[in-house]
Amino acid sequence: MRLDSELEPVTVSGNGVLLERIALNLIQNAVRYNLPEAGWVRVSVGSADGGGELVVSNTGQTVPGYELEHIFEPFRRGSGKERTRSDKGVGLGLSIVRSVVRAHGGTIEAVARPGGGLDMRVRIPAAPGG
Repeated sequence: MRLDSELEPVTVSGNGVLLERIALNLIQNAVRYNLPEAGWVRVSVGSADGGGELVVSNTGQTVPGYELEHIFEPFRRGSGKERTRSDKGVGLGLSIVRSVVRAHGGTIEAVARPGGGLDMRVRIPAAPGG
């Protein structure tokens, strides 16, 4: 699997530990639900709409639009995901990410990629004076 990044310094308001948790969770999910051999994960950070934007994209299975509406709900995962394997988690990660993003006045959006995988886009308002 290939990992690419494009990182631009951005200052946003918030708790550093919680903001780090957003990025870590999205990157872990992008790796976990990826194509084993030919897959890739792309992480970008930059300015957008007067704040900061984190985008984590990956290859993977096709995600139907009707599933995108529910992936941020607790204990939910895409169809076909085995729930008994301990390395797959319990389905709380994206729910926690959404809660942290909202607590920071931000937004999160999941968009299915043509051919499979997701683009996860997080926007957090800029720090005052930043």
